[in-house]
Amino acid sequence: MSAETEALAEQIRQSVTLLRRHLDWDVATIRLEELNQRAEDPALWTDATAAQALMRERTRLATGIDAVRRLETEVEDTLGLVEMAEAESDTEMVRDALTTLKGLAEEAKLREIESLLSGEADSNNAFVEINAGAGGTEAQDWAEMMQRMYTRWAEKHGYKIEIMETSEGEQAGIKSATLLVSGPSAYGWLKTEAGVHRLVRISPFDSAARRQTSFASVYVYPEVDDTIEIEINPADLKVDTFRASGAGGQHVNKTESAIRITHVPSGIIVACQTDRSQHRNRATAMGMLKARLYEMELKKQEDAANEAAASKTDIGWGHQIRSYVLAPYQLVKDLRTNIETGNPAAVLDGDLDPFMAAALASRVGATRSEASAAAR
Repeated sequence: MSAETEALAEQIRQSVTLLRRHLDWDVATIRLEELNQRAEDPALWTDATAAQALMRERTRLATGIDAVRRLETEVEDTLGLVEMAEAESDTEMVRDALTTLKGLAEEAKLREIESLLSGEADSNNAFVEINAGAGGTEAQDWAEMMQRMYTRWAEKHGYKIEIMETSEGEQAGIKSATLLVSGPSAYGWLKTEAGVHRLVRISPFDSAARRQTSFASVYVYPEVDDTIEIEINPADLKVDTFRASGAGGQHVNKTESAIRITHVPSGIIVACQTDRSQHRNRATAMGMLKARLYEMELKKQEDAANEAAASKTDIGWGHQIRSYVLAPYQLVKDLRTNIETGNPAAVLDGDLDPFMAAALASRVGATRSEASAAAR
């Protein structure tokens, strides 16, 4: 068996070992059996909130356990094919098996990184706020490009995406937008995108075709449910109504159904204009405000001020986490992890997984070393 084949097999086995340790395998399998039994109880849904929490836990455990079992089975089956192919000198079968192993190694690595999404709110849906920064119309156009980028990323992962609020630019693009991304571990992945993003390109708005630099910021916070109690003093709130901007039908544009809520002590501002009903928009905006306040508390508890600071610094030079260069050369580089690609078109079309994975993978190295030591 070739050295490459053995190295890939060992890489997959290491990842599977880490996944088993992260799941606490024996405890997880017993817990899944218990949840399966409880899920068959018709009385479960008398408390919808508790039932949904149970089903989420059940899905998470089942997905993790099934992935480990399948990876273990497929790597051994593929190695068996390699041995048989080598015995018969079937080079084409060996090549196909090697391709399969590479795919399994990539999946195992991704699963390993996903196992890091174990924070208190990592499994939640996520609100994504995008704000244009320095650069005027250029920055507003860049903010709209980023909105599309995250929309495409969400679509590729089968996530649901909803535009909660948007403020259009005077000439082009958007001044700001808030998106709700719904799907498994949406917050866990998207929280790695918080910070300032820098674009360098030949301006389509400059008749002299000069190169321009633009900035936009991203702020990510988890959606919270009714099981999390957050007290808000009504006296701390400033509530404004306004007409929704953009396409939305005659009713949306003629009535002040959109809601903006300012939490005076923290300075947090949220807005919602998705519904024709002012009352429903207000309820949604209050949910967004609770989510923002909850995220702030999470940051304090987890001592993760670096992420919060990155998203609240000046939207300009010296604060960016990633650069997207379209001219004079093609490059996207993450300044935190040094991950880069020469295909910015793919990144702007939602190919963000390598950057997100790298941000999370910085925590994998120590865990892998511990697992290797334990195995020895």
